[in-house]
Amino acid sequence: MSSDLGGSESNTWAASTDIKVNWGDMDALGHVNHSVFAKWMETARMIYFSKIGMMDLYDESNVGPILVRIEIDYKLPIIFPDVVRVSTSVSRVGNSSFDMEYEIQSLSQHEKTAARGRVVCVLMDYNSGKPQNLPNELRKSITLIEGDFYPTED
Repeated sequence: MSSDLGGSESNTWAASTDIKVNWGDMDALGHVNHSVFAKWMETARMIYFSKIGMMDLYDESNVGPILVRIEIDYKLPIIFPDVVRVSTSVSRVGNSSFDMEYEIQSLSQHEKTAARGRVVCVLMDYNSGKPQNLPNELRKSITLIEGDFYPTED
């Protein structure tokens, strides 16, 4: 697995990673099971979080993201053997929540889009179970990667 920060060829993605498709990712119908796409998105999300210091925040304060919504639109099936490129960017930042968008491409199918996804995350204090405002340091890190393009709302 390799990862890249700095966008895809079209410079629309802040982080991407290439992931080998495993034989065990397929289901009885002979294509990658839908749940695997969510795991691939999680892998890209964690790479992004590491880059912006999200995991440091969690380690230091027990404040971190919790996934509150996930959407995946499947465009074409993936089968073994293949390598997928999973790309992600933050598309909205609010007070305590943020959205991330995803694209999953099949490299064996000439980088065709196999799926698009979106998640909504809320920053939460895991001690109190209550939402927390995104710290300025995280906002600055996101801005360094994404640019200052996103609306801030909740």
